[in-house]
Amino acid sequence: MLKKIFFAAVLLTAASVYAADGINVVDGDSLEVGNERLRLMNIDAPEFFQKCHDASGWKYLCGFEATEYLKKLMSGQVRCERYGKDRYGRSLVECYRADGMNIGQEMVRSGWATAYNEKYQADERQARAMKKGIWQGKFMRPELYRGLKRSYEALKNEKR
Repeated sequence: MLKKIFFAAVLLTAASVYAADGINVVDGDSLEVGNERLRLMNIDAPEFFQKCHDASGWKYLCGFEATEYLKKLMSGQVRCERYGKDRYGRSLVECYRADGMNIGQEMVRSGWATAYNEKYQADERQARAMKKGIWQGKFMRPELYRGLKRSYEALKNEKR
């Protein structure tokens, strides 16, 4: 009985409902609510200043586009469930709109994020096949982009 009460208390504290105007979208997979940083689980979106190539080969700010799409998805009431913290101290969350849409999954389905693990792989394959979002042309996977950026910054600082 005590275990059931504890489990129910954990479930009640895990979910939070936020009004859209209380959520700041940082980039295509990161949010802020007050001083709290949130990271959408199971997805990886282009960094805010990351550039990609469209179907014609023209560069565009895909990170900005992903951020703008997430802002549209975050309109209205949003419920986020916490699942611990990442290595940077951000709360790992899955967020849902009032209509039940899983926001992270929709980011992958729309082509504005990649699947971070197997959970949304089918959605990523479908977005890629339909050439949606970042899949319309060429792009660097966000984790590779971040790694190269860190390496460049380290080299730049080393030369100083």
